[in-house]
Amino acid sequence: MHRRRRTALVLSAALAAAAPLLTACGSDAHPGAAAVVGGQRITVAQLENRVTEVRDAQRAAVTDEAQYEQAIAKTGTLTRDVLHGMVLDQVLHRAAEDAGVTVTRKQVQELRSGLEEQAGGAKGLESAWLQQYGIAPERLDDNLRLQLEAQKLAATLGTDTGDATFWNALSKASKELDVDLNPRYGTWDVKKSTRVDAKTPWVREVTAAGSEQPA
Repeated sequence: MHRRRRTALVLSAALAAAAPLLTACGSDAHPGAAAVVGGQRITVAQLENRVTEVRDAQRAAVTDEAQYEQAIAKTGTLTRDVLHGMVLDQVLHRAAEDAGVTVTRKQVQELRSGLEEQAGGAKGLESAWLQQYGIAPERLDDNLRLQLEAQKLAATLGTDTGDATFWNALSKASKELDVDLNPRYGTWDVKKSTRVDAKTPWVREVTAAGSEQPA
């Protein structure tokens, strides 16, 4: 369980920032797109729908307004993190395809059953993934498939998900897919296969507690 949770954290959360290696797409080139991956658009509407799924799940999970506000505060970068996950999903899937790795629905269900048993049931697992990784219940199976692809890809490469060999495979996939983000969401670091906040020196950083630029 510890290894699986660690893998989910690595793949679901935003990774360490690094200098951007791609030119971000402009609104004129890709109107309405949050990102373009492999020539296919992830639209702003699709991204907003994913974010709404998480917010609705957070709202349903707590009845106390203060607890809900705390959940919102902990996921203040949710929009950018969700986009990171949507892009990384496609990058990892391409890397897995390149390595001949496949994941079946049965394998996803077997993993889910095992995790549910450890979490005390389906609701317990859904709650844990929502709280720890910002994954809405309806996206849980998709995320578990992501975890399995990562684990099987690493095994095929004879390494683990924390090793450079694994991330080199993702870097190669990022290059193949020519990942391109809308500048409002940052840029995509090909080498590390992660979203990076755009550097905007003309914008003053707000460091007061509870203050943050909108995601």
